[in-house]
Amino acid sequence: MVESSVALSRMRRSFRIVGLSLTALFLLCLRPSEAIEPQEVIEQMKKSRPANLVVLIKRPDVGGDYLLGMYALKTDKFDQDLRRFKLWQEWSYDLNVHTESVSCSTEEPLRITRDSRAVYVRRLNPGGIVNPANREDHLVWWAACVPELGGTDPTNLKDKALSLGYSTVLVESQEVLVGPVR
Repeated sequence: MVESSVALSRMRRSFRIVGLSLTALFLLCLRPSEAIEPQEVIEQMKKSRPANLVVLIKRPDVGGDYLLGMYALKTDKFDQDLRRFKLWQEWSYDLNVHTESVSCSTEEPLRITRDSRAVYVRRLNPGGIVNPANREDHLVWWAACVPELGGTDPTNLKDKALSLGYSTVLVESQEVLVGPVR
């Protein structure tokens, strides 16, 4: 599991670097005689939001708005409970696109995310208590597992969770898998 996670991480990083490099090269070709400011690149990327982006969070932030969206949702071929997708995180000063996954299993619903330091496995309780610390996890999980509810306030989804077979009394926790930074 850890080896495949590390390999997947390397692959994601390579795709991200290639994608950003191609975007920068494209922008350089458009205006080869002028230097491009980082803010211009960010504005161009914002204009290229995916057409199927589902907005999960949009709120005021320093210097503009913060937006969290999901797109490219796919069900795993071998595990029907597993969903993979891309998260679009946009600030006025930065843009990040991450590939993540969730498990929609009724026994162990999870969100698996990462940053440059670690992989985070978050065990969730769909239909349970939502607070500022777990709100994003619940928004992402619901959008991936029940796409028609993407962007819906998860505090109002207890009855839906029960109808889908979730107990709503699972204990939420987080496991942090620290490995070499690449």
